[in-house]
Amino acid sequence: MAPEPIFCNMLKASYTSYQLIFKTPGGTSRGILTQKKSWFINIWDDSNPEITGTGECSVLPNLSPDDHPDLEEKIKEVCNTIHRLVPEELYLTKPVGQSQSENFHLLLAHWPAIRFALETALIDLKQGGRKILLPSPFTNGEKGIPINGLIWMGSPDQMAQQIEEKLNSGFKCLKMKIGAINFDEEYDILKTLRSRFSSNELELRVDANGAFSFSEVPELLEKLARLDIHSIEQPIKAGQWDKMAQLCESSPLPVALDEELIGINNTDEKERMISTIRPQYIILKPSLTGGFTASQQWIDTASKYHAGWWVTSALESNIGLNAIAQWTYTLKNPLPQGLGTGQVFSNNIPSPLVIKNGHLWLQQ
Repeated sequence: MAPEPIFCNMLKASYTSYQLIFKTPGGTSRGILTQKKSWFINIWDDSNPEITGTGECSVLPNLSPDDHPDLEEKIKEVCNTIHRLVPEELYLTKPVGQSQSENFHLLLAHWPAIRFALETALIDLKQGGRKILLPSPFTNGEKGIPINGLIWMGSPDQMAQQIEEKLNSGFKCLKMKIGAINFDEEYDILKTLRSRFSSNELELRVDANGAFSFSEVPELLEKLARLDIHSIEQPIKAGQWDKMAQLCESSPLPVALDEELIGINNTDEKERMISTIRPQYIILKPSLTGGFTASQQWIDTASKYHAGWWVTSALESNIGLNAIAQWTYTLKNPLPQGLGTGQVFSNNIPSPLVIKNGHLWLQQ
């Protein structure tokens, strides 16, 4: 029998909330976002209280498992009991993010955004509270991360304007959300783009957020394939494994799973889902999948079944985005990542993160 862990009575924690305001309303197939709330969890060692690690609990309305009336009460409980969540040997020796405490999984199984916040706060604390969680050429400002330019849903004119802005900013990969306005109008926008730029010049991805019915998707996929679209994210609603498996098997363009990953915490269940659906790609959002350790489990499982992947932020503030970007760089994935959301808020937390020529940089 394994010895019982000794918990870290030195740790203390507190939290604050922050309302993020969108510069321009963000349109998705689930509705229009004008603001969203985040909570910042601060953790410190009582023997050295001037050094604090910070993590962000970011929740997307009607999507995140943490989107629950009791969320703030749960965050308060976690802060009050932090010394019972983190074993001493984990805090003092093991690098959080590679070997996560079982307590995170068992006690916070249905709170992935809180798990992500705790994990990043602990890494930050162990690195000295400087927001440099995973030192690398990225954190040194020597290397950038290629990212896609995100095109929000809106009127055709609004979407066309967004596209021109991204192209003028040097993006070589655009991801367009589809499924909110008439598909023919969305298709015409994509068709016009492809007439201007070949797939070698501009990569196009689309994200349906589960907007389409199973019966209508095959025809839509055929049309999109004519435009040499890189991939489509979540064409139908999550939870329809057999139908999604049929689409992945027959689709003329790659299918990427996004919402499908949410709420699956057990390693065996992850493998059962991937082995059933056999997607071409999976999309990792640490705030929705439970942090870096849990996301790495998804990567390992996907790789076992020859599925590709990339990482996407989930409308975190620059606190969460900074952590996700640093982790993403360490993975050495050459595909454009979905890390361009830091520009969407008018009151984002000040940060050295900048976007230049379709790349995310950290400039100290």
